[in-house]
Amino acid sequence: MPAYKAPLRDFDFVLNELIKVQDIIPALPGYEEATQDIFTSYLEAAAQFCESELAPLNRQADEEGCQFDPSTKAVTTPPGFKEAYKQYCELGFPALDCDPTYGGQGMPKSLAFPVMEMQCSSNVAWSMYPGLSHGAYAAIHAHGTPEQKATYLPRLVDGSWTGTMCLTEPHCGTDLGLLKTRAEPNGDGSYSITGTKIFISAGEHDMSDNIIHLVLARLPDAPKDVKGISLFIVPKYHADGSRNPVACGSLEHKMGIKANATAVINLDGAKGYLIGEANKGLSCMFTMMNAARLGCGMQGLGIGEASFQGALAYARERLQMRALTGAKCPDKAADPIIVHPDVRRMLLTQKAYTEAGRALTALLALQLDIEDKHPDAAARQDAADLVALLTPVAKAFMTDNGYEAANMGMQVFGGHGFIREWGMEQLVRDCRISQIYEGTNGIQAIDLLGRKVLLDQGQKLRKFTKQIHQFCQANEGNDKLAEYIAPLARLMKDVGEVTMGIGMASLQNKDEAGAAATDYLRLIGHLSYAWLWARMAEVAHASLGQGDDAFYQAKIATGRFYMAKLFPEVHTLLARIKGGAAPLMALDEEHFAF
Repeated sequence: MPAYKAPLRDFDFVLNELIKVQDIIPALPGYEEATQDIFTSYLEAAAQFCESELAPLNRQADEEGCQFDPSTKAVTTPPGFKEAYKQYCELGFPALDCDPTYGGQGMPKSLAFPVMEMQCSSNVAWSMYPGLSHGAYAAIHAHGTPEQKATYLPRLVDGSWTGTMCLTEPHCGTDLGLLKTRAEPNGDGSYSITGTKIFISAGEHDMSDNIIHLVLARLPDAPKDVKGISLFIVPKYHADGSRNPVACGSLEHKMGIKANATAVINLDGAKGYLIGEANKGLSCMFTMMNAARLGCGMQGLGIGEASFQGALAYARERLQMRALTGAKCPDKAADPIIVHPDVRRMLLTQKAYTEAGRALTALLALQLDIEDKHPDAAARQDAADLVALLTPVAKAFMTDNGYEAANMGMQVFGGHGFIREWGMEQLVRDCRISQIYEGTNGIQAIDLLGRKVLLDQGQKLRKFTKQIHQFCQANEGNDKLAEYIAPLARLMKDVGEVTMGIGMASLQNKDEAGAAATDYLRLIGHLSYAWLWARMAEVAHASLGQGDDAFYQAKIATGRFYMAKLFPEVHTLLARIKGGAAPLMALDEEHFAF
């Protein structure tokens, strides 16, 4: 597989020409130093690190995986991982968007998200170690006591300690109300935690001095459902250096992300410390979960980009057959496969989904920065509402599209794509989990439709579609954007009608919302991407003749492909939603098999 190259030109387009972060970020209190020069220097440094350090480790690490020693319960990461992590910490990247109070650099999410994408593209298994740590940092920063923050945050920020989140148990995944891990008060403010957690990413490894587990457990007098779950900090080593009885029981044997230690964690009376209020642990954990869901979306985006780069390089070099319209390279034995329409269909699908996903993550990162720093409460609330609405879309739509892009990349290689040495099948395997963990994509769909749309009678959705409506109104007579404006306007009308229809039907039968949810999320995904492609096309058309015309022409052509070949999926989605729950629920369970 060709070497990964960070898409710095596209980052510059999205951040500075499309989203225009420099018009907003430096004006936010606390972000005054986040100038364009700072963005450029950090992104170039991250690109250098990912291209030269992380990407070369990726394939061999997949071959070797992590090694578990049952006698010592220790886990060894693949060669080079520990050294790369040390360099990552020395470069200051764990502290990038963290609070300066605890040693952070105080940079915005608008800068941190592109850095995360590059890590996911170059070595997604490695990226999960610092990714989980940042989630633990966010949860403790939001909900910890001053003492907890002082104890744990500086070391999470400098990277000497890493973090995990421990939710899943053998008998419960999505339904955390079934959770059995117990937390018994010790009488000194600490708790004795006993239970088994599974699927714990980065649960045990040799890359840091300590691992801080955030563990969901149930107090003795807690209610039995999700209202009775509390969150605890359970360190592998206490602050005094003594060992806590929390240990790795085994590593999972997985389809992909083999270089990330996905552990079974056994807690045998481990000492833990309550974070947040008793029985309010799930709301505390969602601080970490929401960050993880956006991180999953970044995995789909990053792997899609890596697969596109590999497929494009191969398609330019691989000679097979002649173009249907006549030889394009008559001096060669055959034409490169990039001349064939079906290969172009796959490459353009990868490109269109990846570039729109990059625009969506930039939009969400900016909203997170506004939510965090804007002096106006109304602006902060509007930003928070947009992030809440689009987080499940980013997680599910981007990972579904990333997996499709990875599969297409493997397909471009033909038989060679199925062979491990080329690296394309690894991207398929690594991407597949992103559709499953941190809440399956089906759960994201239910969250979007049930909690983010129907629960508030469409208030968040209307705020979002108002922005699209205003864009369409402003460009109503723009002939260069006509291929976007009319379809967007129609889809907004259809979304309004179908949302009302689902809401009314679900009042009589809640299965109606469940039946519509997955198609509905994909519908909103296409609405988001079409709007972003329209905005990108607007910028590209306006920039022609000012230099770099090839880049802008490629944007225009890719947007047209998206609207002509990918966006029409909305018609199928609308038809399926209107089909209702009856076709799904009519078959009796005993008749599924005979």
